[in-house]
Amino acid sequence: MSTSLKLEGFAELERELAQLARPAPRKASARRALRAAAKPLAEIARDLAPRDPSGGDLAASIAVSTKLSKRQARRHRRMFANDRAAVEMFVGPGPDPAAWNQEFGNIHHGAQPFLRPAWDQDQRALLDRLKAELWADIEKALTRARRRAARHSTARG
Repeated sequence: MSTSLKLEGFAELERELAQLARPAPRKASARRALRAAAKPLAEIARDLAPRDPSGGDLAASIAVSTKLSKRQARRHRRMFANDRAAVEMFVGPGPDPAAWNQEFGNIHHGAQPFLRPAWDQDQRALLDRLKAELWADIEKALTRARRRAARHSTARG
């Protein structure tokens, strides 16, 4: 199964960014936007996560983070070693292998997916939230740049 996305607005984004004398802190801005946009996805995944009557709380372990477990980080570095400009945010349970057994199943029990259905349910809304968050951050940076330019022009004139 493949997912296709249509991304729009990059020409407008480029035009707005060109107005900045000094680039906005892009990575920090992108991380804030990604974290804010991903929180509702994590909530949906928590709601869909199977409940274990014996006590393990899979739902509570689902988080939005820039961190991976050591094993995940090692595999991720191998896959994306040359991509230094990337800004990433991860949504999912902690490093407990039981979570992945729940999502994908194993020889002892069938899959009880919760992350993929959450993504399927929320992907369009997540992208809309991300767009809104990024635009808001860019507008703040532009407002600051315009104020700075106005102060400099009045100080010189």
